[in-house]
Amino acid sequence: MKKHYLRILLALVGFAGFGSIARAQVHQEIVVTLPFEFMVAGKTLPAGTYTVSSIADDRSDLVLSNYGKHVSVLVHPISVEDASADKPSVSFERVGETRFLTRIATQDEVYSIPVSGVAIIDEPAQN
Repeated sequence: MKKHYLRILLALVGFAGFGSIARAQVHQEIVVTLPFEFMVAGKTLPAGTYTVSSIADDRSDLVLSNYGKHVSVLVHPISVEDASADKPSVSFERVGETRFLTRIATQDEVYSIPVSGVAIIDEPAQN
């Protein structure tokens, strides 16, 4: 009888391990080092090394984190598409001296990030 329970316990532990592996594949991370400050989700973030990771299985939200500077921001993409290239990247739109994060490409998905019209309007005029 004890052997039967031991087998069930081992099977449950094995399934739990497989579940962890599957979740790890869903939550991809990329690391990017940016030499300039930028805006995303209405916040100005400092230059530095950022980790970009998804926080939900449905790929609806991303978190940008700079652990060295203790900065994180939650980003809600306006669209998510399948990636056509293997190269992770980030893209920016520049208005005056401010750079706005507009796109994050991971190995599997491309996230389009909304740029706040208010943030662009509030950008100080350059003389």
